[in-house]
Amino acid sequence: MGDPSPALPGGADPVERTRVLRRAHETFTRDGRVEPPVRAVIAKSWRRCARARVSPECAPRLERSEAELAAYRERHPLARVMPLFRDLVGAFAAHGAHLLAVCDAQGGLLWVEGEPGTLRRAEGLGFVPGARWAETAMGTNAPGTAVALGEPVQVFGAEHFSRRVHPWTCAAAPVRDPRTGRVLGAVDITGGDGLAHPHSLAFVQAVARAAEAQLALLAPEPDAAAPDTLSALGRDEALLVLGGRRITLGRRHSEILALLAQHPEGLSGEELAYVLYEDESVAAVTLRAELSRLRALLGAGNLLSRPYRTAVPLEADFAAVTRHLAAGAVSAALTRYPGPLLPASSAPGIVRLRRRIEDQARAAVIARADVGLLSDWVCSPWGAEDPAVWRALAAALPPRDRPAALARVRALDAELGAEPGVGPEPAPRQRPPAVRATFPQPARS
Repeated sequence: MGDPSPALPGGADPVERTRVLRRAHETFTRDGRVEPPVRAVIAKSWRRCARARVSPECAPRLERSEAELAAYRERHPLARVMPLFRDLVGAFAAHGAHLLAVCDAQGGLLWVEGEPGTLRRAEGLGFVPGARWAETAMGTNAPGTAVALGEPVQVFGAEHFSRRVHPWTCAAAPVRDPRTGRVLGAVDITGGDGLAHPHSLAFVQAVARAAEAQLALLAPEPDAAAPDTLSALGRDEALLVLGGRRITLGRRHSEILALLAQHPEGLSGEELAYVLYEDESVAAVTLRAELSRLRALLGAGNLLSRPYRTAVPLEADFAAVTRHLAAGAVSAALTRYPGPLLPASSAPGIVRLRRRIEDQARAAVIARADVGLLSDWVCSPWGAEDPAVWRALAAALPPRDRPAALARVRALDAELGAEPGVGPEPAPRQRPPAVRATFPQPARS
């Protein structure tokens, strides 16, 4: 959860608070130690930045050309609520010499609008549409940290990880799809010290809720003829949308439907038992009982037998990822990849499918050799201990930024008992799944 404490406590002197925070920031970036008065939400973000090897001197980079950005914004879901953002935030921002900013779920800035003088200052900082302000790229900042946490956050002055952002204060709240709960992006107010007031965070959070309410009104009514979908990536209990109904499945039912989505032609009872159960001695009656309960949940006409299959093929999120990868659309694939398939499942068929998808995604990221994609992978829970991608990141980084990534590769190789590679890009190796690598962490406060 986020930290509800205000960025600037009531009665606090902004100048003195800035001085103390800059000293704390210097201590952390030098020694990895968090000192008061750094708030918990900021301390956790700083530690994530340190693990991601974000530099306190980092600078943003443009990821989309003007034409690409225009096309992307036009089809982005938040485009439909930009008039609301302008109505609610625009006048406030212009009056207070602040900026309205909206980012996507990856921390890419879509719109930055506001008072002209403040806009010019922001342009000099690189806080412009098309720039990437994800936490993994620019460290602690309100829009990037809000989408990383999925929660509202306020960042004051030297709480920013990047030193170049220390003169600024911002507050941001994530905006979610009202139907799926997926984070679409964040709405942000950026400006001076005055935004450190608790009311600023409450205001931007209210704006985000208003946007979600409007998206719900704009969304079409559930259509029973719409494709039935299964979301099973990055979650232990899959979400099924069936004929407009949203159903959160138990773990075993999640495994069954994921396997049937992978095999729309159907599976016999013996085939389903083989890919579902680790214990080959499980009685056939056990599987029939699970399928009977699942049929009761879905409706008799939605789960067929001989062979077992869904009445209408499911559109699974993992299938969409593999299609993007096959087409070479690596960025699009990773945007749709919130994590491994049913990560807690030990069903043999799920384990094999999960490994295949992850291996395909890893290989595509390595082959693309894009610093942003590689950084996002190693900063994810599933990629933090992946030496092959760390090695590829070291190879892709400019020479001045390479030592930290190479040090991480050496640490992982030592933990895994591997022979050190020669150079930054030896052949990838598969880690034993049971091994957990450890590495020095910033000191805890």
